[in-house]
Amino acid sequence: MSEFAPICIYLVINPLVSSIPLGVPFPFASNSSTYPEKLSAYECGSDPFGDAKSCFDIRIYPVPILFIIPDPEVTFSFPWAVPTNKIDLFGSWSMMAFLLILTIGSLYE
Repeated sequence: MSEFAPICIYLVINPLVSSIPLGVPFPFASNSSTYPEKLSAYECGSDPFGDAKSCFDIRIYPVPILFIIPDPEVTFSFPWAVPTNKIDLFGSWSMMAFLLILTIGSLYE
């Protein structure tokens, strides 16, 4: 059990530390509907219209996907940051397979 003590301490302290920035603004927040300036048109000068929960066009989704693809690429490329004599043949080919799948996904997009 002693080898898991740092993990348990981390799991206890992490929610406490992360709840501080989330909880501090609540005592200072006010109801935004009490100020008419908050409900007025912002910058553009035209009043908002329609429902904010409307559906997006499907053509919008490839843009976020373009930003998501490099994240796993970088994450899964870290094992290659070791000397080449320590990567066996299986490691090299599995990385090539990952990069091939990633390339096919990028070309498809």
